[in-house]
Amino acid sequence: MIAVLPMSCYVFRMDLQHIRAFVAVAREGNLTRAASRLHLTQPAVSVQLRNFQQSLGLTLFVRTGRGLTLTPDGAEILQQAERVLAAVSQLQLRAGRMQSSLRGELSIGTSLDPEVTRLGALLQRLVEMHPQVRTKLHHGMSGWTLEQIANGKLDAGFYLGEIDQDASMPTFHAIPLATISYYVIAPKQWKDRVANKGWAELAALPWIWSHPHSVHNRMLTERFGAHGVKPHIAAEANVEASMLDMVRSGIGLSLARDLVALRESQANGMVAIRDFPLQAELSFVALESRKDEVLVDAILGAATAVFQ
Repeated sequence: MIAVLPMSCYVFRMDLQHIRAFVAVAREGNLTRAASRLHLTQPAVSVQLRNFQQSLGLTLFVRTGRGLTLTPDGAEILQQAERVLAAVSQLQLRAGRMQSSLRGELSIGTSLDPEVTRLGALLQRLVEMHPQVRTKLHHGMSGWTLEQIANGKLDAGFYLGEIDQDASMPTFHAIPLATISYYVIAPKQWKDRVANKGWAELAALPWIWSHPHSVHNRMLTERFGAHGVKPHIAAEANVEASMLDMVRSGIGLSLARDLVALRESQANGMVAIRDFPLQAELSFVALESRKDEVLVDAILGAATAVFQ
């Protein structure tokens, strides 16, 4: 039996190498095999084991015909020691991931409801893959988002509609995500006024118009232009909730996403004209020149994964 001195004779100190030596000997039941496992000499392991026992003031092993056998105290200490080594291993693994993980800040532009853009799932995916990346969200119309990406104030963002790659703008890298459908909506008391009407006839009715940055403005301008007519603009608004409220109040026509239009039709009697829906592609966009930057590539990859 290895002799120990009273606990009062020692300062309680602990070394991870001593803990590793103790666990190795406990598992192997033999100093020679434990030394081989630790890539140390047998005398070195013996010293570490003796120091560990002295630091605890406990007898951890007894010698038997089969080698070194744990005492009851040793068996209890082994459980704790294995937990310590497992915790250290997790700490090292976590530190390694932190060293290798991306760090920095991403500014992301968003416009539609988070449910449509799957914003929560996107950010969750990014955090799981790169916990050291911080995100800043900026809400605005998709045309504004595109401008902010172009001038470097946003790293990436959601965009609705076809991107006009004109000479005045840089080249964009766009990942198609989904197709969003829109219906023309009218006040409930206008059912007869809009029945069986085409775009040229609808243009003569009052419209609630929106900012050129909005997908509403771009889609309607294109459609009316294709029919050679100009809309009768009765009011302007830049917020979807305000536009819907104006339609409910009987001020004029507007556009709404298909699910919103149907919801308003059921809840408030609004007329949803479904004969000629307008469609816009939802994309996640970054500058072509920046798409291979590690942070931008990370958010582009997260967006792709969420919409697969």
